[in-house]
Amino acid sequence: MGLDSPDDAGVYKLNEETALIQTLDFLTPVTDSPYEFGMIAAANSLSDVYAMGGEPITVMNIVCFPSCDLPEEVLAETLRGGLDKIHESGATLVGGHSVDDPEFKYGLSVTGIVNPDKVLTNTGAQKGDAVILTKPIGTGVMATAIKARLASKENIEEAVAVMSMLNKGAAGIMKEYTIHSCTDVTGFGLAGHLLEMAKGSRKDILIHTEKVPLLKNALDFANMGLVPAGAHKNRKFFEPLTRIDPALDRAAVDLMFDPQTSGGLLISLDKNQARAFVEKMKTIGQEAWIIGEIKDESITGFLQLI
Repeated sequence: MGLDSPDDAGVYKLNEETALIQTLDFLTPVTDSPYEFGMIAAANSLSDVYAMGGEPITVMNIVCFPSCDLPEEVLAETLRGGLDKIHESGATLVGGHSVDDPEFKYGLSVTGIVNPDKVLTNTGAQKGDAVILTKPIGTGVMATAIKARLASKENIEEAVAVMSMLNKGAAGIMKEYTIHSCTDVTGFGLAGHLLEMAKGSRKDILIHTEKVPLLKNALDFANMGLVPAGAHKNRKFFEPLTRIDPALDRAAVDLMFDPQTSGGLLISLDKNQARAFVEKMKTIGQEAWIIGEIKDESITGFLQLI
């Protein structure tokens, strides 16, 4: 599994019991705290392994650092934040690479393992499935509000907590259910990743926007126009395959296309198991939300927002 489909990671079968999952991702800073940036970047990089149904085993640091412009303490704190998330995941840091660069970037190359028969993709959604999301959205809008100095301390703390949360817990619970399709929500926004699932599975997907969880005040900030350029690009690119109820508030729709950093897992599973999945998430102190359903067969795959 690789370049032939737009999935979250590459998968290489070693034998009948084990396949390797390989992925790489890195970010520019999304918070003023180097330690928080390190946690978020690491959680973001690890997420693709969880989205494929696997467990991360080894990681390598990727660093681009402006050594003449920032003190070494910034790099040390960033790597410390990343290492804490690596340890939380159960993976092992085995090395990495750094270069001097005018723009600070940090992330991970991650190797995971999975049983070849249990690989999850974004192409297996089945008619009648429920669609579940495991983190609230709005981090792109919130980052814009933070840059504009309009976000409160509470807003910032919530956004950092969401972005730095590993998808490890949700991935563990997925193993107890029959999951038909999975991906994680990142740069294409919720709508973009839903459309990838719709196109890959050749199904239409219906989403109830009022059921989509949002970061506190994200809708208020979107109504103020604090929508990142990436959201507008996503909407322009994906809108031809998206049917949007004209009664929906524009800001609410903008949030559906808002690019996310280290977002939650987007899961399709039998609707009869959906409520049990949501309740099981509560037992590990996390939440999940049923936000829609997989509809009819479709040649191209459409997304409907109501």
